[in-house]
Amino acid sequence: MRERVEEFDKRNIQLVVIAPSKGSFVSQFLGEFGPFPFTIYGDPSREGYKQAGTVTMPKWKLLGKALFGFVTGKVKNFMPDEQGQKKFVQKSMKTQDVYIQGATFLFNEKGKAVWKHIDQSPEDHASIDTLLDKIDTKL
Repeated sequence: MRERVEEFDKRNIQLVVIAPSKGSFVSQFLGEFGPFPFTIYGDPSREGYKQAGTVTMPKWKLLGKALFGFVTGKVKNFMPDEQGQKKFVQKSMKTQDVYIQGATFLFNEKGKAVWKHIDQSPEDHASIDTLLDKIDTKL
């Protein structure tokens, strides 16, 4: 999204990201992977995630997918090369809920959700092209 933010700006769309973490952890993430041209908020209690209807993937299934992807070469760059980023990812895997999946929502100017996509697995994100198409047709 960071690389294509101007396509949202042209449509006068505000991007907001919500992570299932404390604000302090989001700040650490931004320190290693930022900056981002949109706001990232923390949802440490995961209340927003629960209300959104997100799913938590079983640990064995997610680890199995990761192992399969690594062995077959379908998952590349699983671990960043840069040391600070690598340490952060390793810490995240030990201390954060890496099993909860995400979601994408479009809200109109009145705050009503007009479209959503609930990720069922790590590779099941709504694509940027799909999102832009939905923006053009729904808003």
